Amino acid sequence: KMNIQDLINSDIKKAMLARDVEKLAALRSVKSAFLLEASKDGRSQISDDIALKIISKLVKQRKDSAQIYNEQNRKDLEKDEIEQLKHLELYLPKQLSEHEVEQIIDKIIVDCGASSMKDMGMVMSISSKQLSGKADGKIIAGIVRKKLQ
Repeated sequence: KMNIQDLINSDIKKAMLARDVEKLAALRSVKSAFLLEASKDGRSQISDDIALKIISKLVKQRKDSAQIYNEQNRKDLEKDEIEQLKHLELYLPKQLSEHEVEQIIDKIIVDCGASSMKDMGMVMSISSKQLSGKADGKIIAGIVRKKLQ
């Protein structure tokens, strides 16, 4: 099985051949983020875990940018961000529904005996690890807060 970094490189070649400008721009931004991360400790490869964190971060940045462009009524720029976002999301694990996230958090709360807001840090820490890449941090925090209040 190809790792994510090799998969992105392979998909960049395919996008070049297909002259898919949108996809190429999106994947090149990922590749440069990977190279930047790898160069920190002089490696050429990064783990799939780190790769997914980087892609998640890029997706989140694009969502935030799209929202800002929407508020500024710049539909053209908003559309670019959303197009690139679609190409990046394909590499992420399937996002869980709020209901699924809620069930997982319920179990975490029971397992660690959390009972009030003072336990929020502990529950968030476990939830963030378990749901890494599968759910947005804001959604996780919102559900944890609601459950512990």
